[in-house]
Amino acid sequence: MEEERISVFDVFKIGVGPSSSHTLGPWKAAQQFVKSLQGSDLLSKVESLKVILYGSLAKTGRGHGTDIAIMLGLMDCDPVTIDTSTILPIIDGVRQTSEITLSRNTRISFVPESDIFFEYNESLPFHPNAMTFIAEVGEMGQFIETWYSIGGGFIKKEGECDNVDKPVSLPYPINYAADLLKWCETSNKRIWEVVMENEKAWRSEQEVNDGLLEIYKTMRDCIYRGCNTDGILPGGLDVKRRAANMSRSLLNGGAYSDYESWRARVRPSGNSFNSILDWVSCFALAVNEENASFGRVVTAPTNGAAGVIPAVLKYYVFFCDGDDPQKIVQFLLTAGEIGSIFKKGSTISAAMGGCQAEIGVSSAMAAAGLTEVMGGSVKQCLMAAEIAMEHHLGMTCDPVGGLVQIPCIERNAFGAIKAITASQLALRSDPALAKVSLDNVVKTMWQTAQDMHSRYKETSEGGLAVNIPISLSEC
Repeated sequence: MEEERISVFDVFKIGVGPSSSHTLGPWKAAQQFVKSLQGSDLLSKVESLKVILYGSLAKTGRGHGTDIAIMLGLMDCDPVTIDTSTILPIIDGVRQTSEITLSRNTRISFVPESDIFFEYNESLPFHPNAMTFIAEVGEMGQFIETWYSIGGGFIKKEGECDNVDKPVSLPYPINYAADLLKWCETSNKRIWEVVMENEKAWRSEQEVNDGLLEIYKTMRDCIYRGCNTDGILPGGLDVKRRAANMSRSLLNGGAYSDYESWRARVRPSGNSFNSILDWVSCFALAVNEENASFGRVVTAPTNGAAGVIPAVLKYYVFFCDGDDPQKIVQFLLTAGEIGSIFKKGSTISAAMGGCQAEIGVSSAMAAAGLTEVMGGSVKQCLMAAEIAMEHHLGMTCDPVGGLVQIPCIERNAFGAIKAITASQLALRSDPALAKVSLDNVVKTMWQTAQDMHSRYKETSEGGLAVNIPISLSEC
């Protein structure tokens, strides 16, 4: 396997829901296309623009907001900082005026209904999530680029080599779990310490710490918003939010005014197995209800699975006395490396591998991170990740109505609980007796992904998506 250099900040990205592959990826691809126009001194010459969405992007793109993301990217809105309450008004403005401003300074005619074309019957061979941008630039003819959204917000331009922007040499190059174990044993370092040394090839240790704590803050804030927002999720399925009502019920109506006072009430309420189980589920539901509402989430490693790691991390912080910034950093560094191993050896794209590539990977990441901060050995961390993924193998991606709601939201709660169970099993086990390695399960996951029929890979053409008698009330 060719060395692929992936930072923990590639795995954990702050963005906007509902999908990393169908929303965040196309958003970033549109931004990059406009930058290509600028770099070729063609932006001011653009007369018209069309976008073609292929395969899975076409089949579930409307439900995932792909068309919205494309427009926001063309306008160079930042998914990290945009006020999410302005997204729909911005898009309404484009639809009402039939005009769009590329990179905030080149205004052209643009009719979303005809200039973004959903090619349902064609997929490009490299990846199911493909999009082609075609700009008419006067006498210069056409400027065309094809981009692929390859999962987790990662994008790749057709014909472009990997790692073109990351000419770094890592002290501990890792493609497989066996590599990670080798480096930990030969350097006498824990997983998070090895990952930190690699991260320092890109940025200082202080920047790593600060960046990961900002990631955690975004996760924390997302949980709090989701636990305090009622209503119906957009998209037409009329799914009612549940996290806020769960939170109120678990607190028995206790009053609070902000995150800190809410936390002060949550911690003592989790004094039984049932209540802790309820809270973990509530945390996961809260994140993915926010994700389904174009809220700000952290891709971990995808948006559809964004609730698993925050729920498990919040379980550790609230109920395991883990409210220590350094421990939070260690959790995220460990989890991030596991996600990187899955991306290199298999996929984190549901369009390529089904939901095992999203919920399964996030559960494995969370299990390893939790095992690390609970004092587990390197081998126990890898064992926890293996156990978590082993029991997600073969999970399909069959979103009803092409929306990241049914069964996606509840799956995050199950993925979080499985991660905690996997960690507990690993902490109580001798890894020397394990019959299955993490590399074995990564390989098996990829083989399973290749064998899985395309109807179960984020196309809404199989499974629950075709067996639930629900008609969308809006597009």
